[in-house]
Amino acid sequence: MLWSLQSCVPVLLDDNVATNHYKGYCKLDLWPLFHYIPWDDTKSTREGTRSWPDYVTVNEQFAETIIQIYQPGDIIWVHDYHLLLVPSMIRKALPTAIIGFFLHTPFPSSEIFRSLPRRKEILSGLLGSNLIGFQTYAHARHFNSSCIRVLGCESSPTGVEFHGFTVSIGIFPIGIDVQRVQALCRKDSVSQKAKSIRDLFPGKRIIMGRDKFDHIKGILHKLHSFEKFLQLFPEWHNKVTLIQITSPPHRSSPSFASKISETISRINGTYGSLEYAPVHHYHQILDEDEYYALLNIADMSLITSLRDGMNTSSHEFVVCQHEQKAPLILSEFTGTAGSMSGAYLVNPWDHLGVANAINDALLLSIEDRAIKHKQLYDHVTRHTAQFWASSFIKELCSISQGTTQQTPTPIVDTPRIINSYTHAQRRLLMFDYDGTLTPIKKVPNAALPPPDMLKAMQILVQDPKNVVFVISGRDQACLDTWLGHIDNLGLSAEHGSFIKYPGGKWINLATEIDLNWKAPVAEIFNFFTERTLGSFVEHKRYAITWHYRLADPDYGTFQAKECQMHLENAILSKLPVEILLGKKNLEVRPISMNKGEIVKRLVQQQLQNQPPCDFVYCVGDDRTDEDMFKALKKSELNEDTYFTCTIGSATKHTHAQWHVNAPQDVIDLIGTMADVSLKN
Repeated sequence: MLWSLQSCVPVLLDDNVATNHYKGYCKLDLWPLFHYIPWDDTKSTREGTRSWPDYVTVNEQFAETIIQIYQPGDIIWVHDYHLLLVPSMIRKALPTAIIGFFLHTPFPSSEIFRSLPRRKEILSGLLGSNLIGFQTYAHARHFNSSCIRVLGCESSPTGVEFHGFTVSIGIFPIGIDVQRVQALCRKDSVSQKAKSIRDLFPGKRIIMGRDKFDHIKGILHKLHSFEKFLQLFPEWHNKVTLIQITSPPHRSSPSFASKISETISRINGTYGSLEYAPVHHYHQILDEDEYYALLNIADMSLITSLRDGMNTSSHEFVVCQHEQKAPLILSEFTGTAGSMSGAYLVNPWDHLGVANAINDALLLSIEDRAIKHKQLYDHVTRHTAQFWASSFIKELCSISQGTTQQTPTPIVDTPRIINSYTHAQRRLLMFDYDGTLTPIKKVPNAALPPPDMLKAMQILVQDPKNVVFVISGRDQACLDTWLGHIDNLGLSAEHGSFIKYPGGKWINLATEIDLNWKAPVAEIFNFFTERTLGSFVEHKRYAITWHYRLADPDYGTFQAKECQMHLENAILSKLPVEILLGKKNLEVRPISMNKGEIVKRLVQQQLQNQPPCDFVYCVGDDRTDEDMFKALKKSELNEDTYFTCTIGSATKHTHAQWHVNAPQDVIDLIGTMADVSLKN
């Protein structure tokens, strides 16, 4: 019924789940954190954390509803902190869907965001989007920094790399429906209300404030600043009135209400009289006519939010003041501040500064008021709500068009692979190690082989039909320590420089390579290690790697680019080596050595055997593994007999035929292969 009447689909939530989602996790954990309010009440934090399962449940129900009604070509636009997990939930079911997300609140600095216990889940949820929109550049920059520091992502000012997929980041300041506000301001009922309000304050300059009754709106700061103004400028006594409207919050705070009441009483007692009250406070929800009437007759709007996403009250004030052209004083901590150049921007904590701004605004000449108002009005009327929405959708479609023009890499067809594996007479299995058989770790030596992977691998190598190799960038000693105990497992170290056949010894395939390049490369790496805290150099037989995963993410990335530039200028142009840009590392190796050469060698050997190899499975996660995939493409193997698979998203640039999302998916697949081998 809703769909046919209003194109709406309801998501029906259990009452308790909905309450815990909104009043629990959203309002106790996310909202304070996003508005820079520290958790000083451990009880509230504990209650919010307990609501996490219900937050997940609500996000799942929204995602499931969207997935059910989705049609190819649909655009999915998710809004605000209540549904932060929805993009990734949809992405798992609909890998090629066009998904946008817009955050209406501020996004905190990474130092604040890192205190959230579920920080990784939140960021990963958002990064299922094609485009994430923010109100300001500062919010986008904080999100970018959080992805770098919490998830270890690579990023740029316009996007974040996540599982091989680029998530774009955009700035889209929200606006209002200008035509609607203009129509409301012209209503006869609004004009009558405006006259009534003006008659209540004859001869007074009216300063207007309208906020939710919440600490973050800076109401107390506004009152202190107004008190300072009355103290510093006695000539305005009995001439200026602050009308402060507050709407009830979702949770009452008696202590905050008491402070507000005490402050107003003190101001009115000190600077008022029987005939004059400097502050009039109305704690109620104004009807629409009263609100727009107040916007029409106010001589100034005073907004002192301590933190705000996009304060649209300032936009409404500007539109309603097109004739009177009253000035606007705006907190620099609102999302609106960056685009409202005609406003007086103030720091709410600087009461002296706000007091001076009030005085300056009251003394503003008619000409200067007109100039400032024109700047504000031009911006507000150009950047409307319609402009905001269309800009976001256009950018989302533009980004997704570039993505959809690529052929997405399908998710691995497990039944097909297992069927081929089951019926094959001779098999060749080749695996990368880091990021494939084990997750990437910050400390390279912590990337221990998972027990379930080792168990499956030991079964696979015992199957006489199988030849199994791990082809890694690691050195010989590392591979021997972690995998050397598995009989019949083949190993290749340092990107193909060494090979050890099942049951054999290490063979050096790079004996004739000139290593004179190592000394100048080591010198450059050492130079940057000394200047980059947390970085270190790993010396291999035929390669040198500079790791910066433990360094400060921003500084480490900056230093890596500087180091790469030095290497390209001093080494690459003169010697037969290449730079591999790994995951938080730079490796220099001989240009003739790569994993593709090992794959060629192994495939040729298997094709010479009888019966010939009729099943090849090759899997890896990074740029160095692309050499393996390319080698298999160029080989003499029938295309139906080999399966190449990368770890990452469906839109990752790769030569692989298939993709999985994580190393655990690889381990699960080889576990299934192991089960087949045991049965046969």
